[in-house]
Amino acid sequence: MPILRFILRLLLAALFLLAGTLHLADPRLFLPIMPPCIPWHLFCIQLSGVFELLGGLGLLIPNRNVQRLTGLGLLLLLLAVFPANIYMAAAHIQVHGIPAQPWIAWARLPLQPLLMAAVYCATDLRR
Repeated sequence: MPILRFILRLLLAALFLLAGTLHLADPRLFLPIMPPCIPWHLFCIQLSGVFELLGGLGLLIPNRNVQRLTGLGLLLLLLAVFPANIYMAAAHIQVHGIPAQPWIAWARLPLQPLLMAAVYCATDLRR
């Protein structure tokens, strides 16, 4: 089981490092999916990018306490960004043609709890 958690941590680290890099490299790309009720859109996008990078790096540090703290932080981050995913689906928002079909945005929503479960398992938060 430890080897599976290690592999999962590596995959999640790559995902969060890529996402964080994208959010910081071109934050305006994500402006259309920001729900109108959330203030300071650009700041929130950049902040999520910083936390994604920190989470990705934290997953790579071979220290159980760091990994658990990282897991908690990433779970909170995934909860915080979920309204943008819901808004993207409900408002049929496309960013540079992605998602190509509206159903793809809706199909993506159940992936968020799966991603949260992966973070939970990879960082061994159950202990």
